[in-house]
Amino acid sequence: MDAEKKVRTWLPLWVGVGIALGIFIGSKYGQFGRSGNMDGAGKIDAVMNYIRESYVDTVNMRQLVEDALPNIIQELDPHSEYISAADMKRVNEDLEGHFSGIGVTFYLLRDTIVVTSIVEGGPSEAAGIMSWDRIVRVNDTLVAGQNFVNENVLEMLRGEKGSEVKLGILRDQEKELREITVTRADIPMNSVNAAYMVSEKVGLIKLGRNFGFQTFSEFISAISKLKSQGATSFMIDLRGNAGGSLETVVAMVNEFLHKGDLIVYTEGRSFPRTDNYANGSGTCKEDEVVVLIDELSASASEIFAGAVQDHDRGLVIGRRSFGKGLVQSQRNFPDGSAVRLTIARYYTASGRSIQRGYEKGKYAEYEMDAINRYLEGDYVNVDTLSNHLTPYQTIGGRMVYGGDGIMPDIFMARDTAGINPYYNLVVNNRLDEQYAMLYSDMNRKKLSRYDHWEELYHHLRQQPLLMNLVSYADHNGIRRRPYYIQESAELLENMLYAYIIRNFFGEEAFWAAYHKRDKLIKMGVELIETGKASHEAILREAYR
Repeated sequence: MDAEKKVRTWLPLWVGVGIALGIFIGSKYGQFGRSGNMDGAGKIDAVMNYIRESYVDTVNMRQLVEDALPNIIQELDPHSEYISAADMKRVNEDLEGHFSGIGVTFYLLRDTIVVTSIVEGGPSEAAGIMSWDRIVRVNDTLVAGQNFVNENVLEMLRGEKGSEVKLGILRDQEKELREITVTRADIPMNSVNAAYMVSEKVGLIKLGRNFGFQTFSEFISAISKLKSQGATSFMIDLRGNAGGSLETVVAMVNEFLHKGDLIVYTEGRSFPRTDNYANGSGTCKEDEVVVLIDELSASASEIFAGAVQDHDRGLVIGRRSFGKGLVQSQRNFPDGSAVRLTIARYYTASGRSIQRGYEKGKYAEYEMDAINRYLEGDYVNVDTLSNHLTPYQTIGGRMVYGGDGIMPDIFMARDTAGINPYYNLVVNNRLDEQYAMLYSDMNRKKLSRYDHWEELYHHLRQQPLLMNLVSYADHNGIRRRPYYIQESAELLENMLYAYIIRNFFGEEAFWAAYHKRDKLIKMGVELIETGKASHEAILREAYR
């Protein structure tokens, strides 16, 4: 009886001890690790393992990582990024300057793929495809009359080098489809959009969206071509160019600098300072140069403009550039994805960084900077930001400013003449481009007779294209606004001329026609022809 009483007395105590011990053991072994100083990487691994082992539902761990990595990397700065395997193919194409495809440019006209030009020497030319052919079928897929966008068409026409694609082609008034098989090959993506003479002695080189690995060879070819046509001065149009390869831009600006001139240097926490100097082999060291920039000129474009400016080598005109002065290094994963990590900053010869300010985690505001500048009037008024920036001196002693991009020597406001609500509706709905394509298609036999784009330009100026466009826009739901139409007339007509000319004479002719009303180019020519872009004149005038 005493024994039974002792059991009843001690039982609650032993139960309590057991519960406490269970809680202690559960809390001890429920932790992710034994160490109290687990670093961030360890925590991530522990959480991923915990999800894999214990989460209530089955989780696609690969997709979870793909979704998480961009968020981790983008917290560092605005330009570090994780690039998925699918996106890396496009990124590599931009840098390498080529892709694998059939070698045509096309336009989606009324749900039909219309071939507008053929890459010379490319696979489509070899297979017998011609401009203005309609692509009705791709392999066994009907593409005519379908609700495709450009990306859908590109996906179908591009593919592995050496692979074949069977096209159903409708030509002119033929009733039967032609079946043409094209073997895909490497197709160049040109970085130099145009190289042509804008005056008797001034050659213009228009760079496209970025600097790729093939850009330097294209650039040298453009210089050689213009010199053969009599160019002794150059205008380098970097407006809208988002940058790219550091090695490429160093080689390009080397053409204009003298041996020993510092082009740019980079420096980071784990990367000691690296200087890039001109080697003296440039072919344009004595030629005058003007560089055009705008708010979308970034990275490598800013290196080019900054080097020309810091050595008082030429004039930079336009509007303050984007302000991207961070250097990325890329590491690839076995699955084809990659991380681009900011490892250094680059500095111009005067020692200025052009990277504009940013706050960690507030990258939406950073991306909105171009729009905010527009709303604040920076594009139409002289940019006064230099009053708040650190001043530096060029090699010749002129004042320039560090941070927030490259400040041009001469500010040129954004040309807003003719931009109004009617113009915006027409252009944003691409009705000007659509009508230009329709007009080109309906009149292609007549328009094809001209031997030079300027002859076609003169012909087009005699046609009622603007009124035709207005009727086309009205038919597509944009009502006539007589005052706005008159105000936008010159701008809309210029766009129509350029689009139509591109359909018959290609990209370079498009830019030559489009630039006919470009005020920055006119200013650049004037500066060169009046001797104001020479090294001596720049130091004498002390621009900025």
